[in-house]
Amino acid sequence: MLSTSGRSKVKFDKRRSTQPLGRVSPGSTGQHAILIDLGRTFPTHPYFSAQLGAGQLSLYNLLKAYSLLDPEVGYCQGLSFVAGVLLLHMSEEEAFNMLKFLMYDMGLRKQYRPDMIILQIQMYQLSRLLHDYHRELYSHLEQHEIGPSLYAAPWFLTAFASHFPLGFVARVFDMLFLQGSEVTFKVALSLLGSHKPLILQHENLESIVDFIKSTLPNLGLVQMEKTIKQVFEMDISKQLQAYEVEYHVLQDELLDGPSTLSQSQRAAQLEKTNGSLRQQNLDLLEEVQVAHARIRFLESHVEGLVQSESVLRVELTSLQQEHSELQHTVTQLQALLTSHGIQYTWAPS
Repeated sequence: MLSTSGRSKVKFDKRRSTQPLGRVSPGSTGQHAILIDLGRTFPTHPYFSAQLGAGQLSLYNLLKAYSLLDPEVGYCQGLSFVAGVLLLHMSEEEAFNMLKFLMYDMGLRKQYRPDMIILQIQMYQLSRLLHDYHRELYSHLEQHEIGPSLYAAPWFLTAFASHFPLGFVARVFDMLFLQGSEVTFKVALSLLGSHKPLILQHENLESIVDFIKSTLPNLGLVQMEKTIKQVFEMDISKQLQAYEVEYHVLQDELLDGPSTLSQSQRAAQLEKTNGSLRQQNLDLLEEVQVAHARIRFLESHVEGLVQSESVLRVELTSLQQEHSELQHTVTQLQALLTSHGIQYTWAPS
């Protein structure tokens, strides 16, 4: 059974950012923003360090191509790190296809949308999960008014690539391709939980946030393996669904509560809520379409296997017939040799 005892204790951020930073359209402004971020993406890595070198040009091509493919998202800060990791392991064309797969099939594009509502929901979900799994750490962070948005937003927007060792990031990407965006929550929970004793030693906001942002990412091999193992052992899908619903319920309660807003302001809020619900419907429709596409792919794959089985059965029948004919020929040859007084016994090799 899901734990709901902490709902009233978890702070709910009433603020909604309507103009998130780092958001650009796929036009000339977006092109300029991409160029600026090229030098900020893995600046110490040999492949990306040279200004407008091969790595930066490939990164620009990939980000520009995606911004044209997905005008709603365009280019958002954080995407350059996701694209950069892909380019370190494959060609531009393959990286583009994998980026599309992560964004559309695995659902990552939702967190980069202009309103950033999904990212806000993710921060709320992470806070609730911390309350469930690491209560003492959650209370310590709440005591110092440290919400996940102060440290975890870059983890979600860059899939940990902006702060963590690339070897660890590659493992995270493997799991993202396997399980989707749920992996980010699991990794965050595991990292925070394993560093809980050290975090609890810090007694002010600045030192806690600095530790989580700067010291925590310096993972050793043992810690990496421990985190990966814990991720595969976690199952938080039902909790994530419950906390997303809870977030929207709390939003509705805020709208339905006593208000001093004018009628026009109230209407604007309701329109905003309706827009959010419409977007949720579109998200669900998108998920259904992805599911149908996967079903069609699996059906096609099964059909291909059935056809292959039929071909193999025909080949097997043909081989069995050929084997029978060869045995008959051998029998005839043995009879012919015997008739000439030659004794010969054939034994198959």
